[in-house]
Amino acid sequence: MARVRERRKTTLAEYDEAIALIIAVEMAQLELLREYFGITYDSAQLAIGYSLGEVAALVASQVYSMEGVLMPLLHVSHDLVSLADDVRMGIVFSRGPVLDVVAIERLCLEITNRGQGTIAIASYLSPNTVLVLGQRGTLDELRPAVRGRFPKGVNLKENLHRWPPIHTPIVRQKQIPDRAAVMMERTPGGFTVPQPSIISCVTGDANYTDINSREIMNRWVDSPQRLWDVVERTIASGVELLVHVGPAPNIIPATLRRISLNVQSQLAEKTWSGLGLRAMSRIVRGNRPWLTKALSSKANLLRTPFIQEVILEDLLLAQMP
Repeated sequence: MARVRERRKTTLAEYDEAIALIIAVEMAQLELLREYFGITYDSAQLAIGYSLGEVAALVASQVYSMEGVLMPLLHVSHDLVSLADDVRMGIVFSRGPVLDVVAIERLCLEITNRGQGTIAIASYLSPNTVLVLGQRGTLDELRPAVRGRFPKGVNLKENLHRWPPIHTPIVRQKQIPDRAAVMMERTPGGFTVPQPSIISCVTGDANYTDINSREIMNRWVDSPQRLWDVVERTIASGVELLVHVGPAPNIIPATLRRISLNVQSQLAEKTWSGLGLRAMSRIVRGNRPWLTKALSSKANLLRTPFIQEVILEDLLLAQMP
């Protein structure tokens, strides 16, 4: 509470406190939404969450208590921080054609196989962008390999901050997935279907049942985030309003913003192609669930500019005297 009041940002060394704070703030925001607006979390059509957001969605759905899911994460947080010492982040993106993700995966495996460190995809952000995390000099090995094997327009950009290598095989070096899984075996809860349904960034689909949340959470630790699959499924669901929960949400709002701008640009084109897209846009915006299911995921993306978005944090702050 003191950190929030004094607006002190967390550092990498305080990763455990950051984890706890983010989930606590998300739960508090949902409680305020219910108290002041009469809107309950379980009245939503579906839920999505990037990285820690998926864990928070399980808490909000009362599949687990906040304390229950936090204990395994806090238990391994110091090891995650220690692994971050030599981990660097890169974004591989294409300014032209769709990125050959399988080829990127192969490159990462080849570099890892040389034994100088592990590098892997941590998130599939879009059809032309992936986020990679690599130890020591593996990112330096990936850069020339990308230039040599891919068409012009495919690049690698490095993020200079240090990041815990969650969602990659690097965490296996300290047995983090197995240790967290053993703790989750004894965590109370995990025997109810989430309500609303959660589209998982682990699987890219709404796979949660009354018994498999522990299995998905175990994969969550060392598997890449399938963000683009989740975004496509969300838009195709016919959702008309998205409420972004948590402190300063950015990944999902930014992704939707990019899609929206791209769609608007194409719809504005004064060409036969633009005319066709405008006609298709009116179709996908109509209230025809059967047609939405029949359309391809790419066609459903035309709905994006017409989805309303609310940043819950901003909405709540606006109510303050």
